[in-house]
Amino acid sequence: VQLQACGGGLVQAGGSLRLSCVGSGRTFSTYVMGWFRQAPGKEREFVASMSWNGASTYYVDSVKGRFTISRDNAKNTVYLQMNSLKPEDTAVYYCAAARFTTKVLTEYDYWGQGTQVTVSS
Repeated sequence: VQLQACGGGLVQAGGSLRLSCVGSGRTFSTYVMGWFRQAPGKEREFVASMSWNGASTYYVDSVKGRFTISRDNAKNTVYLQMNSLKPEDTAVYYCAAARFTTKVLTEYDYWGQGTQVTVSS
């Protein structure tokens, strides 16, 4: 599976962005899809994930109620809707695919190239 993330940009605090991640291959719909982020000088961290059929979602506490992960398997696409953005959300955001539900970075098999999100105060 090859993944291509896009949708990042510069936004003011309180604003919104929607990230998209398009996958190649007919097996996209069988993968758990996740979003991670990495801020300068920090480790890459789990943000959200969604099961292959959309039935289960998980979020890091810091984004609960503000971010929503969704997917459209017919379009091989996973989304991350980010609302009420804060300066501390500034990071490079990565999409990733895993064979089972997990929040562990090393258990994701495929990664997109990352898209920069910058939130100004």
